[in-house]
Amino acid sequence: MSIILSVENLTKSFVTDNQQLTVLDNVSFNIEEGETISIVGPSGSGKTTLLGLCAGLDLATSGTVSLVGIKLNALNEDDRAYVRNQHVGFIFQNFQLLSTLTALENVTVPLELRGERNFREKGKELLDRVGLGARLGHYPSQLSGGEQQRVAIARAFITSPKILFADEPTGNLDEETAQVVTDLLFNINKELKTTLVLVTHNMELAENTQRIVQIKGGKLIMDKKSMKAS
Repeated sequence: MSIILSVENLTKSFVTDNQQLTVLDNVSFNIEEGETISIVGPSGSGKTTLLGLCAGLDLATSGTVSLVGIKLNALNEDDRAYVRNQHVGFIFQNFQLLSTLTALENVTVPLELRGERNFREKGKELLDRVGLGARLGHYPSQLSGGEQQRVAIARAFITSPKILFADEPTGNLDEETAQVVTDLLFNINKELKTTLVLVTHNMELAENTQRIVQIKGGKLIMDKKSMKAS
C-alpha cells in the first residue's frame, strides 16, 4: 500500500492578545491508501485544526503535509483548492448544504465544478443509494438533520474521492439517526475503497475505523489499531 497522506512535524500557532497559542505541536503520522482512521480528542485538543491542515484548508506554521504525493505547503490557495476538487471529499457536522439548491443540485455541485457530464444521473444514483431517491427536488429546509447529512454523504462520494475527511459527521444527530448515517458512511466507503479520516470525540464511532489517533493539548499521544481492527 502506498501512503496517501503524510504529516511531518506539524505545528500550528496563533497570536492572540500578544501571546502565542500553539494549537498543534510537532504532530507526525502517515495514512495508507484505503485505510480508515479516527482522530479523537476532547474539544479544543486541536483535532479539527489538524483535519483542516491535512485537507489544505489552512497552512501550518511549520512542518509539512503531503496529500496524494503533493506537498500542500508549497501550493497557493487556488492550487490547494484544485487538489481538493480532484482528490478530496468532505462531510461536516453542520452539513454545509447550500440552502438555495435542491438535494440533487447540492450533490452534483462538485461534478459541475469539474465540468463533467452525466452529473444528474450520478447524483440520482447516489441519492437513491442513501435512501433519498424520492427527495431529489427537496431543499435543505424541507429535510430532517439525518436526511441533510445523507445528502452530504452523497455529495462527498460523487467525485469518487481518493480520501474523505469527515468532521464530527454525527455530532448534530440523535442516536438512532446517527447509527443510520454511520452505517451508510462506512458501507459506501468500503464499497469505493476510499481512505477515510474521521474526526470525532465519540469513541464508539471511532472504533468503526481501523486505527485511532488521539490528540491532547495539541500533541499526538496515541496511535493504535482500533478494537474492531485487531
